[in-house]
Amino acid sequence: MYKKSTEELESILENTHPENISDYMEANQEELLTDDRSFMKYMNERFKEKNILKQDVFLKADISLRYGYKLLSEEKRTQQRDVILRICYAADFTLKETQRALEIYKMDKLYARNQRDALIMTFFNEHSGSIIDLNEALSSHNMQPLRSSGVQD
Repeated sequence: MYKKSTEELESILENTHPENISDYMEANQEELLTDDRSFMKYMNERFKEKNILKQDVFLKADISLRYGYKLLSEEKRTQQRDVILRICYAADFTLKETQRALEIYKMDKLYARNQRDALIMTFFNEHSGSIIDLNEALSSHNMQPLRSSGVQD
């Protein structure tokens, strides 16, 4: 778990000259993500913080346990943003936590100007229902439901 918020780190960076970035990195080493399994670390921290089990998340997300564990361990990668969204929604992530997970996974964040993304964002803000409810809302607005892990691009 991080001791400093992202806002605190950003505040420090506002007063950090590029020549002093090494000092910043050294002083905040425990606070920074590395490319070494950063998605796995982020997700594990959120799950621990929320006191939820991975297997429960995968069941709620309708993702096979084997595939889910491989995604979180970064043994497998997906190009389907919807799969990451399913995991985040099933884990009761906030919109901010979800945006961060997408960013770390190097996927496009949800975008408020995109109609489908906007509807999905409202569900993350309210957590009004299950993934089935979210998919029904998407379908009722003539939008593609969240893809399952079995659907290929």
